[in-house]
Amino acid sequence: MTGTRRGLRFPYRLERRSDVGRWAQLAWLIVAIVAALIASGLLLLTAGADVVEAFGALFGGGFGGWREILETLVRATPLILTGLAAALAFRAKVWNIGGEGQLFAGAMAGYWAFTLFAGLPPVALFLVVIAAAAAGGAAVGWLAALLKTRFNVDEIISTVMMNYIVMFFLSLMLSGVGPWREQGSYYQQSAMLPESAQFLVLLPRSRLHVGFLLAVLAAMAIHILLTRTPLGYEIRAIGFNPTAARFKGTNVPKVMAVTLAISGALAGLAGAGELFGLQHRLVMDLSNGLGYTGIIVAMLANLHPLGVVLAAILFGGLTNGAFRLQVATGVPSAFTFAIQAIVLLFVISASILSSFRVRTVSDVD
Repeated sequence: MTGTRRGLRFPYRLERRSDVGRWAQLAWLIVAIVAALIASGLLLLTAGADVVEAFGALFGGGFGGWREILETLVRATPLILTGLAAALAFRAKVWNIGGEGQLFAGAMAGYWAFTLFAGLPPVALFLVVIAAAAAGGAAVGWLAALLKTRFNVDEIISTVMMNYIVMFFLSLMLSGVGPWREQGSYYQQSAMLPESAQFLVLLPRSRLHVGFLLAVLAAMAIHILLTRTPLGYEIRAIGFNPTAARFKGTNVPKVMAVTLAISGALAGLAGAGELFGLQHRLVMDLSNGLGYTGIIVAMLANLHPLGVVLAAILFGGLTNGAFRLQVATGVPSAFTFAIQAIVLLFVISASILSSFRVRTVSDVD
């Protein structure tokens, strides 16, 4: 619409595009990333750092060599899964903020399965552990869906509160009276997992484990689910217009429950990867916010499953390069969180702006 201000007429108006082409989206994404780099550089200047040296250290720490790339993929593995968990739920406009709790639930369920089936061959034990981890995360997600569909409890509140419930339950299990506390330990931790229970390492002299392949396969599976299956159509339909989907015959509560269960299962797999692939024991700081970071990754990827993989690798590289940034320039490693926020802000802004065009309005209405 045209507008006036103090007698001046504006001959332009914003008009929503009916469709945004892929090349236009790519162009806006490139513009957003360049703008984010410029803004991050200005922020580095305020910290008294050399911008070129800082970005070189940050990039070198994340992608500067084969060892750095492998470690970046290690960092990206749980973010792919928690990012997929958020992306799937958000596509249905189900606001799952409980990836952190679902991750821990998956880790605990996987550990419980290990205590029951520790004598199985490694391959069979691996399958049992990931199945249990997925079921643990799915159970927490399904419970949030039950509260939403039966009692109209907002899923944002329920999933956030479940994060604390799951964490307190883990603290109980690792406390002095808990059955999982390592004998003789002063810390809240379980005993170290035997080598036969640990996830297979893909490459020698690296920490990259089979969980990375599992995460990539999960991304491909969710992409196929959303684009090639009736359930995926219903998820996208509910996200677009739940009222219309209901009139079309979609069982909205059932689809929401299934969506949150799959979302929780993905986060639960991330917990299994962190426990059996990296930490090798249950500890209270198993995650350090991976569930919440997964939401940022999903938003950065515009909720696209394959885009989540790329966004997770980017964030993994930033996290991996943070230490070298601090050593080379003296800038605190926490500065990478500011860069992540800046990138997210510019990408989301570009996504919104790409949906509009500026049109010239004729002087004659």
